[in-house]
Amino acid sequence: MKIPFDNSYTALPDQFYTRLDPKPVATPKLIKVNTALAELMGIDLTDLETTEAAEVFAGNTIPDGATPLAMVYAGHQFGGWSPRLGDGRAILLGETVGTDGIRRDIHLKGSGRTPYSRGGDGRAWLGPVLREYIVSEAMAALGIPTTRALAAVETGEKVLREQGPLPGAVFTRVAQSHIRVGTFQYHYARGDKEASKTLADYVIARHYPEAAKADQPYRALIEAVMDKQARLIARWMQVGFIHGVMNTDNMSIAGETIDFGPCAFMDTFHPGTVFSSIDHAGRYAWGKQPSIAHWNLSQLAQSLLPILHEDPDIAVGIGQETIDGFQEIFSTYYFEGFGEKFGLFPLQEGDPDFIGDSLKLLSDNEVDFTLFFRHLTGIARSLLEDGDKGENSLEVLRGLFKEHEALDNWLEDWRKRLTQDKTTPEERLEKMKTVNPVFIPRNHQIEAMIQAAVTGDFAPFERLLSVLSNPYSEQPEHADLELPPKPEEIVHATFCGT
Repeated sequence: MKIPFDNSYTALPDQFYTRLDPKPVATPKLIKVNTALAELMGIDLTDLETTEAAEVFAGNTIPDGATPLAMVYAGHQFGGWSPRLGDGRAILLGETVGTDGIRRDIHLKGSGRTPYSRGGDGRAWLGPVLREYIVSEAMAALGIPTTRALAAVETGEKVLREQGPLPGAVFTRVAQSHIRVGTFQYHYARGDKEASKTLADYVIARHYPEAAKADQPYRALIEAVMDKQARLIARWMQVGFIHGVMNTDNMSIAGETIDFGPCAFMDTFHPGTVFSSIDHAGRYAWGKQPSIAHWNLSQLAQSLLPILHEDPDIAVGIGQETIDGFQEIFSTYYFEGFGEKFGLFPLQEGDPDFIGDSLKLLSDNEVDFTLFFRHLTGIARSLLEDGDKGENSLEVLRGLFKEHEALDNWLEDWRKRLTQDKTTPEERLEKMKTVNPVFIPRNHQIEAMIQAAVTGDFAPFERLLSVLSNPYSEQPEHADLELPPKPEEIVHATFCGT
C-alpha cells in the first residue's frame, strides 16, 4: 500500500502539536477499507494484503512519508472552559492531495495515549468505531459535509469501559482538516498573538484562499467559517441529526461534521430531543444547535480579536458585527432547505411561518420525522403520476398522526400553497426526492449492528453500510430498514466512546 503523503501541518511551529507515533496493538484484524475513498485520495491499494492494511490502519506500521503527531487545542465543553485538550486518543498520520485536488488529513482514532489524554487510555472500543464509520459515510451519502471513514480495524485487545471489558478497535477517518475553533482558542488563551496569526494564515491558505484578497482577511475568515457552519447546521436539522457534543473543540474550521460521539438521528420529531447520555441539561438538543453554533463562532471571533485590528475596541466592533450576521445567514439556509423538503420553492412570503407551524404539527402529533417527509414526497408523486403510490403514502401519513383531522386540514393548506408558484410538479418531485431520504442510520439499527459485531457477525454492518450509501432511493428488499423502532427497540440514550 502506497500513500502519497503531502504534509503541511508539520511545517507549523511545534507549539501546535506533539510529534508522536501511534501505540501498537496486539493482533490487528481488518474490518473494512473504504476502497472508493482510498482511490479518490490517490492511495494505491494494488496487491494490498489484508494483514498489511490492518498493520497500517491500526498504527503498528508507519507508512513511508507519514509524520505522526497529536494536535493540541482547547475548548468549551458543555460551556465549561478547558484550557488544554488536544488529541487524547488520536494521531494525525499526514495529508494527501486527492485526484480531485482536495487536501485531506488521515487520522487514526483510538491509537493510544498522548500528552493530551488527561488520564484516558487513548483507546476506542468497537461500538463507537462502527457507529462513526456508518454515520459518517451515511452523512456523506446524504450530501452533508463530514469527515469520512477510510478504515476500521480490530485490535485483538480489550478496553475497559463502564460496561466492562470490550473489544478494542481503531478508526481511520479523513477530513479536509482537523483544525477546530478550539485550536484558535488554545493560542488566544495563552496570549500567543504570533501563533494565532500563523494559524489563521495557514487556514486561509489551506481552506479559504479568497479571504486573503479581502480588505480584512481575518474578518473574511470568520465570515467564511460562519457561512459554512450555518449551512452545515441547517442541513443537520433537515435530516433530523443531533450532534450531541457541540463543544468548541468539536467544531471544524473546514465546515465538516466532526467527532461523532453520542450523535443520533431523531425518530419521533420534537425540537427538544436529546440523546447524549452526558447532555443532562439538553444544551445540544436538536432545536438548540443553531444558537450553540452562533455561540461557538463568537468564541472563534474572540480568539481572532488580537489580529482583527490593533485597536482592541475596533477589533471587538468588527468581531461583533461579523458574528451578528449569523442568524440571518442561518435562517436563509434553514428555511430554504425546509422549503425544499416541503416542496415549497422558491420561498414566498409567509412560507417560514407555514414551515414553523408544520413542524409544530409534527411535534404535537409525535410524528416520525423521516417517514413524514418520505411519504409527503410520495403524495407529491401522486400529483404527477397515476397509480396507488399516493394513496399508499397518504395511508402511511394518516397512521403517523394522532389527529387525522389536523393532518387533513394541513394537507389541504399544503396543496393550496403548491398552486401559488410556477414550480412544475416534475420539478417539485425531483427536488423533494433529493432532500427527503428514504433511509437514515436509525439508532436501534446501529445498536443491533454493534451487538452483532461484538459477537463477530459483521453482516448487519455491511448491510447498513450498503443501504445507507444510497439513502434517497427506494430499496424494497431492505424496506425493514425504513421502519422506526418498536417500543422495546427505542434507544433513549447514546454514549461517547471514551
